[in-house]
Order: sequence, then structure tokens, then C-alpha cells
Amino acid sequence: MKKKTTPLTDRQRAQIDADLAAAYDFDPRDPLFGLNREQMSGPRLKRRTVLRLMAASGTLTAAQLLPGMGAVKPAAAAGHGGGTLTCGWSGVAEIQTLDPAQINQVLQFQISSNVLGGLMHINADLVAEGNLAESWSVSDDGTEYTMKLREGITFHNGDSFDADDVLFTYQRSKDPNQSIHARVLNNVAALEKVDAYTVRFKLKQAQASFLTKALERSSGRAMTIVSRGALESMSPSQYGLMPVGTGPFRVTFHELGQGVVLERFDDYYDPERPKLDKVIIKPISAAEPLAAAMEAGDIQLIGGNPIAPELIDRFLENPDLVVDEKPAPGFQSLWMNPWHEHMKVTDFDKPMEELMKEKGFKVRLAIAKALDRDRYLKQAQFGRGTAAYGTINPAMGYYFDEALAETSAQRFDLEEARRLMADAGYPDGEGFPTLKLITTPSGRRESQVVASILKRNLNIDVELLTKEFSVGIEDFDTMNWDLRRAGSGGDYDPDDGLVDWMQSSSKFNGRKRDESKYPFGYFSEKEADALIDEQSATADIEKRRELVQKANKITSDKVACAFLFHPANILVHHKSVNYPAVSRIPGLVDLDRVTLS
Repeated sequence: MKKKTTPLTDRQRAQIDADLAAAYDFDPRDPLFGLNREQMSGPRLKRRTVLRLMAASGTLTAAQLLPGMGAVKPAAAAGHGGGTLTCGWSGVAEIQTLDPAQINQVLQFQISSNVLGGLMHINADLVAEGNLAESWSVSDDGTEYTMKLREGITFHNGDSFDADDVLFTYQRSKDPNQSIHARVLNNVAALEKVDAYTVRFKLKQAQASFLTKALERSSGRAMTIVSRGALESMSPSQYGLMPVGTGPFRVTFHELGQGVVLERFDDYYDPERPKLDKVIIKPISAAEPLAAAMEAGDIQLIGGNPIAPELIDRFLENPDLVVDEKPAPGFQSLWMNPWHEHMKVTDFDKPMEELMKEKGFKVRLAIAKALDRDRYLKQAQFGRGTAAYGTINPAMGYYFDEALAETSAQRFDLEEARRLMADAGYPDGEGFPTLKLITTPSGRRESQVVASILKRNLNIDVELLTKEFSVGIEDFDTMNWDLRRAGSGGDYDPDDGLVDWMQSSSKFNGRKRDESKYPFGYFSEKEADALIDEQSATADIEKRRELVQKANKITSDKVACAFLFHPANILVHHKSVNYPAVSRIPGLVDLDRVTLS
């Protein structure tokens, strides 16, 4: 059943107003955003400090202060509940890797977050809590973080955890040849071992998001702690299948195409967790088999990729199911290969007036302007989600530019889109080739909506190529594609959308391409690169917002991709599954506190 909301009382409204006022009471010129050393230290940041940091970084909204969204208290200790939970991982045929250095999908780090540890973890309040770090302190200028590690921690293979494991993980993760997340650590000047259970990070400049951006165990990936001993005896591919960590569950089975089995780790540092004995994760690529398995009770919880939109109302009508819906931080797009003969743009650095003279750019802009996003949301997402014109999503609060829907060159304008196609030499689509659109099995239906809109509005023929994600991403990385439907999740900070996706050196930007043939991947723009670098190093919130929104508009106007929508995050499980609020973090599926009735 769907969770219901009740009207706010006058007292609750007053409390929200007071919380917002306190959060924004700071000097934006202060590189520590108005917080002192004691307030920035842990083992756990106080809620007032977290709200201040979120306000300073521009990610605080009134919605996050609503009753039930904040001040989540852990469930009372209930001991070891036991039992086996069977989950269906949506929209995927295989779990390709669980090695944090290679994870490039939300559905993968949803699993690894239950298996591997990090120095930090976030909870449902987006509060930074110590995980393998017991406590920490910050220097007065905010450039040194001294982390006190928990003692007595063991890996799943029995090895002891200490400072050397942190250093080993850091050396591995900052190497771009070993980790696709190396850029996350670019602001770290050095990491030193103080003693066996103390490490010190020295930053190049103060970074308020450091604890959650670089050190968080799941969505950060860069400093998710790996086992030295296991990697010495296993190949990287073996470790990707059966990673050895310090988390509440250990992997006991992982076969490509068959799924993953997690079992309770009895030596986890918190004796009250996990509650379950075993978790079985089955990849299910198509929507109907997923729904059938859920309704038959063959699975009790759905994780993985977003659930096919056509199933949500069906699940809502089922009294045996709980459907929990929250805003999702992310974006989804239609990507267009700039090296395709009929969409070619070899230099995005040209001014807009120059780009507008090129046939390839006219086609790209025509496609972006012909995408009726309102129609798409209604037909493909059943009205759930927000039209997108850039990577910066509504969950980022202060940085989200509502005006972009009106100012972006991508705004829907059918007459102009058709004129652009005619100017490019393809009136009413005449002479334009059939484009091949790569999509996943679970994304086929909504990709058909995209194809239908382009046929209806531009008379362009689009052929769907349905490929498993692991195959499609290989084509994407090597630039072997015409069109691709893809996007991002877990984007809480502008760096997640801009640094990860919109720079020439972004980790998804044609990472495995032949550089002699393709100088850049899907997009490269020098001004955007510079703005994105600058915003990452800017403490002044107003200045940072200006830089973020300027970079975001460049990527929108110059059509880095045709942005589609910002999705909703929906968790579906049987009533027999007790999924506590403390574990309900959009994008994650943390199972260590879950019990079965």
C-alpha cells in the first residue's frame, strides 16, 4: 500500500521555518560555511550541522524537513530475526561486478553497500555517520581530516582491518588504470598513516562534501574499503564476483546471469545487525516476469534499476504490497553520437551562432526540441517524474534552475525543430537515415515512446536495439552507437551530474574509445570544463550556484545530450518485509536492519 501523508500542523510549520532559518544563518564567504572545528567532527554529525552543510552546499529543501523525512531514529534493537529474503533486481540480466573500483551502476552499489564498508555512510537523513571510522576531527582551515578507525574489525576472510587497508584502498582508487572513480580523490593532496588505527587526509582545499562525496561507503565508491589479502590471492575479475569486505553480509554465491547470494556475517562489528540470515538476489530483466514473481511471492522486494513505470499502479492496487515513493536524485537522457555522419559535431567550442550553421548540430538540436517531454512523461512514465533540461536535478535544491525549462535551447518547439531539420537538408525527415537506439530490455517500452515521438514530430525512423546493460555500456564506452537511452542516479551534489558526466574527462564520456579516431566522446566544451572545475573548488554558495547553472546551461544549449526527465525513486516490497525508515535512502537498498514478519 502507498504511504499516505497528513496535513502539517501549525507547530510543524513553525518548526520547519525555524530549522530553515537556522540552517541559512551563515556567512557564505567562510570556507567552512560558518561551522567550527568541533561541529565538523564526529562520530556523527549533529542534525543542525547537517542542515547547515546542506544549506551551504545548496541541497537543502523544505521537503527534507517534513515529518518523517528528518530526525529518523534507529529501530529498537530486536536481536537476530533470521530468515531468508528473496529479491528481484529489476531490469538486469546479470550483476556484472561488485568491485567498487569498477562499479558503474546503481544496481551494483545497492548490493556492495551491504557487503563492503567505508569510512563513512549516510543514513535516511543524509547525515554523515562513521562506518569504519569511529570518529574524526577537522583542522581549523578544513583541509585536514584525522580519522580514528574502529578496532577489532575483521574482513569476511578473517583478516584484521587497520590503517594499512585504508592506504591500500586509496592507492588503488586514485589510480585511473585501476579505478574509474579516481577523479573523486583529486582534491586529496596526501593520505598518511598516523598509527595503526588513525589516518589523516590532507586536502588541497576545504571541501564541505568530502565526508559524503569521497568517503561514503556505497554511492561514493572511491574509498569503499577493499581487502588487501583477498586481492593478493584473487584476480580483479574474481574479486568483482566475490568481493571480500567488512560489511554486514558476505557473498557466498555469485554467478553471471544467475544472481548473488548474501549470508549474514557473524563477526560484523554491530552484533545487532544484520537481522536476516540470507539474501537471495535474482536478476530479472523484463517487466512482466518481475511483476509475476512479486505477485506470486517468489520475491519479496525489488531492487536494481527503476521499476518499469507501467507496473507501479498495478502494484499500488495490490493490498499485499507496500509502494514507497520518494523523489530521486538523477537525470535520464537520449544520447546522440556526435561522430555519426548525420549528427556530427567535431568542435563544441564554437559559439552558438557558428554551431547553428552546421548540419549535424541542427539535427541534434532539432531532435532535442522535438522531444515533447510532457507527452513522454505521460505515456512512458505514467506521469511520474519532472521534465529535464540538464543534469542538475530538483533534489539539489538551491542549484536547480527552474527557469532552464524556458531558457534552454532544448525547450520544446515543434515548429522550430521541423525548420531546423529542413535547413539541415531533411524536410519532413526526407533522406534522413534510420537511427538505431540502444536500450535495455526493461527500458524497451519507454524507448518506444521516444521513437514514436520522433516519428510523429520529425518523421524520423528509430530502430530499437535491445541489449543487456553490460553489452550496451561497452558500445557506449567505445562510441559504437547512434542513439542511447541512459542516465544517472544518486546525484545529490552538482559534481555528481557535472563532473561525472559533462566534462571532457568524465568517467562515462567515451571512456574506452579509440582516441586517434574520436578526440572526445559524446561531448567536450572548454568553457564548461573550466566552469565545472571552478565550481568544485568554490566555497561561496552564491558564486557556486552561478557557476553550476552557467555550466548546466552550456551543456543544455549545446546539446551534450537530449535531456528527458528526472525520475522518482520507488521501493516495492511485500507487507511481510519490515523495511525501517532509517534504511530508506533513495537509490540504496540497505538490508542490514530489514526483518521478516
